[in-house]
Amino acid sequence: MGRIESNISQNSHFSPLNPQEFRKQAHEMVDFIADYFQNIETYPVLSQVQPGYLQAKLPENPPDLPEPFETIMKDVQKQIIPGMTHWLSPNFFAFFPSTVSTAGFLGEMLCTCFNSVGFNWLASPAATELEMTVIDWLAGMLKLPESFTFKGSGGGVIQNTTSEAILVTLIAARDKALTVVETDDVNKLVVYASDQTHSTFTKACKIAGISARNIRSIPTTLTGGFSLSPFELRKAVEADLAVGLVPVYLCLNLGTTSTTAVDPIEPLARVAKEHGMWVHVDAAYAGSACICPEFRHHLNGIERVDSLSLSPHKWLLSFLDCCCLWVQNPNAIVKALSTNPEYLRNKQSEADSVVDFKDWQLGTGRRFKSLRLWLIFRSYGVVNLQAHIRSDVRMAKMFEGFVRSDPRFEIVVPRQFGLVCFRMNPNENYGSDYTEMLNRKLLDWINSTGRVYMTHTKVGGVYVLRFAVGATLTDERHVIAAWKLIKEGADALLRTTVCAFTAL
Repeated sequence: MGRIESNISQNSHFSPLNPQEFRKQAHEMVDFIADYFQNIETYPVLSQVQPGYLQAKLPENPPDLPEPFETIMKDVQKQIIPGMTHWLSPNFFAFFPSTVSTAGFLGEMLCTCFNSVGFNWLASPAATELEMTVIDWLAGMLKLPESFTFKGSGGGVIQNTTSEAILVTLIAARDKALTVVETDDVNKLVVYASDQTHSTFTKACKIAGISARNIRSIPTTLTGGFSLSPFELRKAVEADLAVGLVPVYLCLNLGTTSTTAVDPIEPLARVAKEHGMWVHVDAAYAGSACICPEFRHHLNGIERVDSLSLSPHKWLLSFLDCCCLWVQNPNAIVKALSTNPEYLRNKQSEADSVVDFKDWQLGTGRRFKSLRLWLIFRSYGVVNLQAHIRSDVRMAKMFEGFVRSDPRFEIVVPRQFGLVCFRMNPNENYGSDYTEMLNRKLLDWINSTGRVYMTHTKVGGVYVLRFAVGATLTDERHVIAAWKLIKEGADALLRTTVCAFTAL
């Protein structure tokens, strides 16, 4: 402390938000970001650093005195960027994309500018009412029934991620079920999903107090497209009822993480509703495609479910994090999550004339995220958003054609959206273990080049390579270059493999 006091004048004025200094530094930051976008292809897509690299470079303690902005930005370039896996790279084909846009970025700037903590209507009326508006706009783009909108009897809210959307609906379903069956024994409650459902479902169940032994992961098959079978669901439910358990929640998928499998909503919801279950549809990735008429059929039967969530940050250009959740009966969510401390009481909320989004989510504070969607919808219009999705699907279809044209490769699961699931299978005599080893080596080699980043999955016991098209900056030349790189790796791998296999 003595050192600080001796170096700083007692009369110095600390001004952390000086508009003129902000203007200067913000312009420099925008230039830095624009240059990063422009030059992003010069960086390895997958970071090549080793664990602990950054901690070894940074000092143990923060500086006592201010450092120049220019010095900090040099360290971003020298120390931070080498440790980044570049999700915005046009050569990023891993996981699912986290899409971005100029409009989304500007919306995020406005969101940060206002720094609204819109926990209730009074805290920022514009934040609440704009969110209600854009949620209804997107519902209209998806052709959702009016019962999911604020214009009807339902409504929606922007959560952070799908994890929270599943958790809040699961809590509402749990509380509703406990009331109906007149018991406090949560250990009697059972939840259902396919074995392709994202792992966040199991995590949400644990947080909500659902016993691990009561989480039903119903097997799917390759021949069934890894979709959940209504017959298998009914069989599982009836088995639980026979031993006195209470079916409470069914999570359906519209585009699974591994293969983009789609569960048939209508027949599955019919089974669930026979037993009073809450039905949620997780459409995190592929749901956005349903703004295009040719994909809307995947939502057939949506009127039978209780809730639906999708993540515009995956395909609607809105940056992470942004998950839209719609419910037909908001009162079930509010009843389960509502809090009303004295310090938040106000006339509007007490009169029940406004929406307080704090009661639709886990936390209290929330950001003005609807600005991002508002700018995106207004800046681009529905037509351009549809064109964006169709372009990604077209490029994925092109890549699928490349795979089918090479006899050394095969499509494992038919493509539905922007994801291609394939593997190298040059010789059936190699056996499954050897074929898996080949594909693991191929993927390791591809990613080690830094020119492309892909990931894998395992479905039906088969090791599969995933090629997800969707990064905002990706165009056809990147897909073509990626396929050439994959073939190059396969050529090199098979030359050594043939020699080794022949020697056996």
